[in-house]
Amino acid sequence: MKTRLVPFAVVAVLALAPLLRTHAAAGAGAAPPTHVYAIRNAKITTLTGPPVEHGTVVIRAGKIVAVGAAVKVPADAQVIDGKGLEVYPGLFDAITDLGLTEVEAEGVTVDTTDVGTYNPQLVAMTAVHPASELIPVARANGITHALAAPLGGGGFRGGGEVISGQASAINLAGWTIEEMLIRRSAAMVVNWPTMQTRTFDFATFNIRQRPFSEVKQDYDKRINELADLMERARHYAQVMEKGSVANYDRDLKLEALAPVVRGQLPLLVMAEGKREIRSAVEFCDKQKLKMILGGGVESYKVKDLLAAKHIPVILGRTQELPRDEDAAYDQSYDTAGQLSAAGVKIAFASFNASFSRRLP
Repeated sequence: MKTRLVPFAVVAVLALAPLLRTHAAAGAGAAPPTHVYAIRNAKITTLTGPPVEHGTVVIRAGKIVAVGAAVKVPADAQVIDGKGLEVYPGLFDAITDLGLTEVEAEGVTVDTTDVGTYNPQLVAMTAVHPASELIPVARANGITHALAAPLGGGGFRGGGEVISGQASAINLAGWTIEEMLIRRSAAMVVNWPTMQTRTFDFATFNIRQRPFSEVKQDYDKRINELADLMERARHYAQVMEKGSVANYDRDLKLEALAPVVRGQLPLLVMAEGKREIRSAVEFCDKQKLKMILGGGVESYKVKDLLAAKHIPVILGRTQELPRDEDAAYDQSYDTAGQLSAAGVKIAFASFNASFSRRLP
């Protein structure tokens, strides 16, 4: 039990951070904290078995070292009475623009996109705003970690970016991004192009109908550009490994894609429809890239393919109506079960800063 709980140590501490600060403030005139805490008499959910009633959690130097009903409290521990409270691991919002968006209707508070179609050199952490009002709200509801991702582009959000940048893993406690940062670059976000013949024209506020041949031509152009960029990045990575810096001109875009083509950084592909998902899987398989599917509204239609290629899926909110008029009314709830039964690893995400608080 101790071994399995160690990965949850940080999130458990973060979930209890307000309580720990309260006790620290109450004892302002006492001796300095010992960095050993014991939470007693709480109901503990471990995820490895049934809840422990009236249990004890011992945390030393930020790590959980003991959990159970008969755990001995160290003599140097600061004891916190958890009677009537519950202790459980913090939740992780697997894809969100938390810290990058404050008020969606106010463009000056949204930093999820940039000019250009391919921006792999952009990193989310450089734009995360630690003082965002949405962060403590999400944290109060049990969200302790998040993957802050630049989501403003491509067919997934209706913008023009295909590669919108690198997602950063953060915890939701900290005054600065340096305190919050877990991993600077956790995934490269790609908004997979779509073939939609009907689009909404914001200039005229009318539905625009485009010929399929025109849409297909644009789609093929985007895919070819993406393939060419990956090939150039592959050559650039070889030069970086074997050549001298003085012998080539530095290219930030290709340099950012080097870990992707080496297989060190996964490609987080945002795609919803069955056709787009199949195309993305075929592309990543051909390019030998590690793929994670984000969104995946119709992923249940290609679950066998995803399972065969070992591609995990990060699903969106379940409390919404199905987007396909021919889908079952409860498809949004049922997709996770269908994928899991097929052997596909799944996770859940809000895909939205304001909705992050509702992830639990």
